[in-house]
Amino acid sequence: MLKRICLLLSLGCLLGVNLLAQGSSVSGTVSDAQTDELLLGVAILEQGTSNGTITDLDGNYTLALTDENAVLVFSYLGYVTQEISVAGQKQLDIALEEDVANLDEVVVVGYGVQKKKEVTGAITKVNASDLEDKQLGRVEDALKGRTSGVRVTANSGQPGAASEVRVRGVTTINDNNPLYVVDGVIIAGGIEYLNQNDIESIEVLKDAASAAIYGTRAAAGVILVTTKNGRNKPFEVRYEGYYGSQYPWKKLNLLNANEYAILSNEAAAAAGQELPFSNPDQYGEGTDWQDLIFNKGAPIQSHNLSFSNSTETSSYFMSFGYFDQSGIVSDAQSRFQRANIRFNFTQDIGKFLKFGSNIAYTRTTGRSVAENTEFGSPLIRAINLDPITPLIETDSSVLAETRYANNKELLVRDENDGIYGISPYVTSEILNPVAALQVLQQEGGADKVVGNFFAEVEPIKNVRFRSSIGADLAFWKNKGFTPVHYLNAANNATVNSFNSNKGNGLNWIWDNTLSYSPTFGKHRISAMIGTSANKNEGEQVGGTINDLPVNDIEDASLTYSNADNIIGFGGFEYLTTLISYLGRVTYNYNSKYLFSALYRIDGSPRFGSNNRFGHFPSLSLGWVVTEEPFMNIGGINFLKIRASWGINGSDRIRDFGYISTIGGARNYTFGIDEDLVQGRSPNQIENPDLRWEETTQINLGFDAKIFRNISLTFDWFQKSTDGMLLDLVVPGYVGNLGPIGNIAEMENTGIELELGYLKSFGPWKLNLGGNVSYIQNEIVFLGFDKEELGGQTFGPQALQITETSLGESFGYLYGYQTDGVFQNQSEVNAHSNAEGVLLQPNAQAGDFRFVDIDGNGELNADDRTNLGNSIPNWTYGFSIGLDWRNFDFNLFGQGVAGNKIFKAIHRFDLPFANRTTEALERWTGEGSTNEYPRLIVDDPNGNFSRSSDFFVEDGDFVRIKNLQIGYTLPRFFDYMKKIRLYVSANNILTLTKYSGFDPEIVGGVDRGIYPQAKSFIFGVNATF
Repeated sequence: MLKRICLLLSLGCLLGVNLLAQGSSVSGTVSDAQTDELLLGVAILEQGTSNGTITDLDGNYTLALTDENAVLVFSYLGYVTQEISVAGQKQLDIALEEDVANLDEVVVVGYGVQKKKEVTGAITKVNASDLEDKQLGRVEDALKGRTSGVRVTANSGQPGAASEVRVRGVTTINDNNPLYVVDGVIIAGGIEYLNQNDIESIEVLKDAASAAIYGTRAAAGVILVTTKNGRNKPFEVRYEGYYGSQYPWKKLNLLNANEYAILSNEAAAAAGQELPFSNPDQYGEGTDWQDLIFNKGAPIQSHNLSFSNSTETSSYFMSFGYFDQSGIVSDAQSRFQRANIRFNFTQDIGKFLKFGSNIAYTRTTGRSVAENTEFGSPLIRAINLDPITPLIETDSSVLAETRYANNKELLVRDENDGIYGISPYVTSEILNPVAALQVLQQEGGADKVVGNFFAEVEPIKNVRFRSSIGADLAFWKNKGFTPVHYLNAANNATVNSFNSNKGNGLNWIWDNTLSYSPTFGKHRISAMIGTSANKNEGEQVGGTINDLPVNDIEDASLTYSNADNIIGFGGFEYLTTLISYLGRVTYNYNSKYLFSALYRIDGSPRFGSNNRFGHFPSLSLGWVVTEEPFMNIGGINFLKIRASWGINGSDRIRDFGYISTIGGARNYTFGIDEDLVQGRSPNQIENPDLRWEETTQINLGFDAKIFRNISLTFDWFQKSTDGMLLDLVVPGYVGNLGPIGNIAEMENTGIELELGYLKSFGPWKLNLGGNVSYIQNEIVFLGFDKEELGGQTFGPQALQITETSLGESFGYLYGYQTDGVFQNQSEVNAHSNAEGVLLQPNAQAGDFRFVDIDGNGELNADDRTNLGNSIPNWTYGFSIGLDWRNFDFNLFGQGVAGNKIFKAIHRFDLPFANRTTEALERWTGEGSTNEYPRLIVDDPNGNFSRSSDFFVEDGDFVRIKNLQIGYTLPRFFDYMKKIRLYVSANNILTLTKYSGFDPEIVGGVDRGIYPQAKSFIFGVNATF
């Protein structure tokens, strides 16, 4: 019904526009000037009106005119826009020239725009056309595989989950997230509020020269998002929607019940224990916990309706969007929904004043399950829980056992009153995942308004003043309810509990810039100075109570609190400010010699009194070689050489880190009676010299177009971060913590390459694209008192599995190196030092032989070593587009190489946890294997309880992210511009050696990651 109403509205509006015609019309064809190929979808607009049309499949058009002497504007992606006077003609055939290197394409550079040809920094752009028909839950995914130097890694496949974005690698040991700026507004919170269908372009400022305009927040890169405004378009109504189903693309091969019983008996016997299973053959396949928690056919849908129009003096864009995705793990508890409204407009008043606004409201709601954690996520439970325990326990003799009989009122039941099974073999956080998901009740959401209002005044020619004030206003809430339940001895509750918290934040920014852009013959100069003021503040309050007179989250409320059931109430506040002064000068001689200089000064209260203001300069040069008379080489249509240098900063440290704040809970005894007095004392030593982290970057590159069809971009960069913020170590007798200091240094060196090919062959049109990046990361300095930093740990024992140390890549995988499996006792005895002392005295035949790395004749923690980089050296992406008449085919893929993954999915502290079928190849006798050790309950040699290369696998992968086939319907009525139907498959193929759920993992450690879904989707895009 909604679609029909929108169609009728659009037809009515277009009919109203058409009635303005006064009987005259013009027809013709539009073709390629070089190939004579007729062009489909060329936009033709009567200048100064909203009256327009597009060419059909055969390149023909007909347009009823409001003025027989009108000027028509012909525009088409990849071609030079032409303005042609009709002058009473009835037939007007146009041949468009290809826009070599898209020279007139505009690129957003921060507080301004530049033509792509004249950009001297390293900036990558993603256009709206690159995002059309892509099923993206979040904006970050629009960059995945499409831009060199930008690595986007999914944190998980859970709906609404953010992706990790790294621009030119890891910049610091602290916060590496880039700065997001949407329509000039710096986004303080998440970017999930943004609808991809509203985006006009995304620019990534990769080098320091481009990003320096954002100063102390730009070290990790800057991502500029510009939303649509309707300018230069006739009245248009557009619907974009799709619906599909999602499936897990992979299951792990786990032991079935029979195999589990056999191997458990073997492990118990090796330890001299009683066999737990008298007849393993009776169990058969057992319970497949993966099948029970995976949600096959989880729905996903998106709908977006937009209206846009423009005249000579005004334009607007309005949209309504809705997105709903269920998870492939528990549909009820893993879901994300987003509804949004946007209204953008601009208005010119005369020739000297323009004003406008961009404003969006978004509501997001969601539920989520624990993910990528060994402490009780559904997936880690499904992997480790024994397959002998049934989903529903029906055996009366088992139900009479203590764990059931003593907890009858607390047992969790299904909708048919069946009692969920409780394992007698695996305990702790590893329990029935289906029952746990039924107990789980939580939800959260946010309301977010992001917008700006701006005005531009041009009092005299070439002088322009712009003032813009923007805000990011957010309200969020989260709540959870835990009913009475018994899942196992370690996870139960005899009274219910409820927690709730609410918060709000306001981040506003006020920018004022004055620019002067004169032209003197072949010399063009543009100068800009400005100020920026930013304030970010907010608060959150919440509490937890128990023993409520309700049974579910919908009825729960903190108003049920009383003096006896309050567990705790609390909250926090935050406030940060920034004052900035900025300037930029660009010089252009005949579009041949290019120069740009930036300077920004940031004042932040986060830094010490001696370094309150930070200074961030940059310089960049460009030379368009093909503009030189001597550069007349056949086949090279465009060549620009670029070089840049600049300094960026990072202020992402805790507030008041430079001073010594006072903390409580420091109790002391006084007097003869030793009375205990509650006291307070300084938390740390102050550091008035504390300053921002400073990242210096050099960039060399070139842009080229060859044989008119091949585009090429290459960059080499070196990025060094100095003064990374770390806690200084002080002697214990000082009495409190050391200060934060500017200590560590890190360096990234890399190359980036982007290639494109666009060619038409009669009715065929081929579009190929690809990019590849290589980055080498190295820790240069960690302070005079440090050679390494701790890293990630695993399990209740906090087993260290990553490390950061001098001369190595950040966060590499860390542990012992194995050298095969001892095949007999003689080999165990031979693994000794010069004095004949055994290096592994607890080892027996079938255990791992660990390498004495330092050669000191003793196997200890010092023998742990680098087991592989957790960060890929190589990232790449590729796309294939093929059009034939009404049909189109698109394939997009991406991948990484040069990294390892630590497969931490087995709870080694639980001796009877299930395993993958790799355990079937364990050592069972001399010569049986040299890869997988024997199984023994207490693991005396630490085969599984040591971090080692046994758990490390290759993380390389190539994934077909999207495969799509579309068909554009013939135009069967005048007001129809385009209707395209398509089918799409996402994540349908992943080539990898990694044996876990998903090789795309942040941080290189897999703790049972929530995998990305495979999906099949049907969609429609309609424009009227």
